[in-house]
Amino acid sequence: MEVILLEKMHKLGKLGDKVKVRRGYGRNFLLPYGKAVLATNKALADFEARRAEFEKAAAEGLVVAENRAKALAVLLVTITARAADEGKLYGSLAERELAHAISEAGVAVKKQEVYLPEGAIRAVGEYSVALKLHADVDAQVRVVVVEQK
Repeated sequence: MEVILLEKMHKLGKLGDKVKVRRGYGRNFLLPYGKAVLATNKALADFEARRAEFEKAAAEGLVVAENRAKALAVLLVTITARAADEGKLYGSLAERELAHAISEAGVAVKKQEVYLPEGAIRAVGEYSVALKLHADVDAQVRVVVVEQK
């Protein structure tokens, strides 16, 4: 299936690229979320006519993501959780809980933007959590997990 990308996609292409993707990926993710359109002659002509509009929206999104990254760089998020005597948490802190805690601390973050390559947090301590705010913007936020008294 060939599609035209309406935004920059990590490891796939940039705005306006005509790329070949698997049908399921295109049909279930790219097309419904407005990240791409089917690559037909009419769609290509429509895209070229609106290219400036798409580029302007992409530039604005990049500026917003960079500003959020600057705000996150100085942020320290403290989360209290129930833990055993050894410091092991009862349960874990995954993307959803971390996104909620960061958002409550002042910078809006979606759970899809939180990246935990080593899995959920399962112990008390200080962690550096990676965030993917935009295709070109990554950020780190410090998270301290303390035991609930």
